[in-house]
Amino acid sequence: MDQTANRKAAPSAAAPALSDREKNVIIAGVLLSMLLAALDQTIVAPAMPTIGASLGDAHYLPWIVTGYLLTATAIAPLYGKISDIHGRRVTIHAAILIFLAGSIISALAPNMLALIAGRAVQGLGGGGLFAMSQTVIGDLVPPRERARYAAWISGTWAVASVAGPLLGGAFAEHMHWSLIFWINLPLGLFAMAIINTPLKKLPPAARRHTIDGWGALLLIAATGLLLLALNWGGSAYAWTSPEILGLLAGFAVLTAAFTLRLMMAAEPLIGIEVLANRIVLTGALAVFMLQASNVGLTVYLPVYLQSWLGLTAGESGIALLGLMLGTVAGATTSGRLIPRFAHYKRIALYGTAFAGICLVALALVAGSRSLLLIEALTALIGFGSGTTFPVSTVSVQNAVDRAHLGVATGVLTFLRSLGAALGVAALGAVALGYGLPLAGEGSAAVAETIESATPFTIIFLAAAAMILCSFLMLALMPEKPLRGGAPADAPVLE
Repeated sequence: MDQTANRKAAPSAAAPALSDREKNVIIAGVLLSMLLAALDQTIVAPAMPTIGASLGDAHYLPWIVTGYLLTATAIAPLYGKISDIHGRRVTIHAAILIFLAGSIISALAPNMLALIAGRAVQGLGGGGLFAMSQTVIGDLVPPRERARYAAWISGTWAVASVAGPLLGGAFAEHMHWSLIFWINLPLGLFAMAIINTPLKKLPPAARRHTIDGWGALLLIAATGLLLLALNWGGSAYAWTSPEILGLLAGFAVLTAAFTLRLMMAAEPLIGIEVLANRIVLTGALAVFMLQASNVGLTVYLPVYLQSWLGLTAGESGIALLGLMLGTVAGATTSGRLIPRFAHYKRIALYGTAFAGICLVALALVAGSRSLLLIEALTALIGFGSGTTFPVSTVSVQNAVDRAHLGVATGVLTFLRSLGAALGVAALGAVALGYGLPLAGEGSAAVAETIESATPFTIIFLAAAAMILCSFLMLALMPEKPLRGGAPADAPVLE
């Protein structure tokens, strides 16, 4: 048995070291694969009217987004375990291929049902691309140096947020909507080509694992029911309707069954030692609440800009640049500061507190007609919240050993995606309660019916409350010294 273990460990020990150039090539490749998944969340929306006119059954259009979200969110934790068993290279290649297969199905879809199925397949790959990108970066560099790559990740999301709507609108208007899916093929194949050889040098996990199939099934089913409830509640069905209450009850039962499975399985899908780690738990919950605020604000800020300030849909999209660029700037600043501070958690604490204060200020001036003031505040909100993502990611990955890195990163990705769905649903409930138009429903057309900014004040205060919850989770998160050396050009400060 020992000899077998030694033989299995030998390749890892003998694996040639990666040069800095090879590390950068791998990171560029995984970020390109992340861009694929991020782009697919933003490129579809502008083309949805054209798709509905082309394929018919326009009342099923929301499922183009929901189908992707369901599978991408539910599958993310499973990829971490799979990569711990079979290695990062095989797993990330599989995720890209599944994503591309879904893209082909979507591009060739003859009807709406086939397109929704293709989007669900895309989500099965896209969920892995999010999780694996951060896991691979975690493999390559120690935690103290890892923070600076968070700016690259934030920049990838910013590019997707800006380029997605522009490309989607251009393809749908001037060419054919199927190009929003065909464009994934050259990008995905290029990403696989550039990371293939360097990833062979990445050492595999040091020990064998098994996949808890029942646990994975229960998690996927529970997540699916919750996301359906959040997506349908208040729009397709009332929150107190039998349909929504039934979905929530099913979610509660399956969650209880999944918890029981975690305690009974020989090797559960998510190790108890990972979930019991206070840094992992509080760090992931902090990101969960922060993403709920950020994505909810991203969805309903354009409604405010169009309904109250009278901007067009295109102008409101451009106005969102302040929030997005602020987030990138915050993540970049945080990534540069983390290696230089012993108490690096304070960066995120100060950032979330600053973002919360700015959100309250935005709520107080919601009745203003000054676009410049709104732009300045949203940029500052983005900057403050952006500082948290590198701190939480690095903290969670630093809290576990390499054998559990994939699982811990998968949990973080899962809760980040789930937080996005929660934020949209929670702020959507506020919007519906005040009779506001939902995103994409032609907000500018009903601007004349909105006589008060009070509903938007409540929405911004609700987002601030989510930021406060994130702050509290960060305050409760223990701080563990980061592995890795300090920067050569600066001392580590208190």
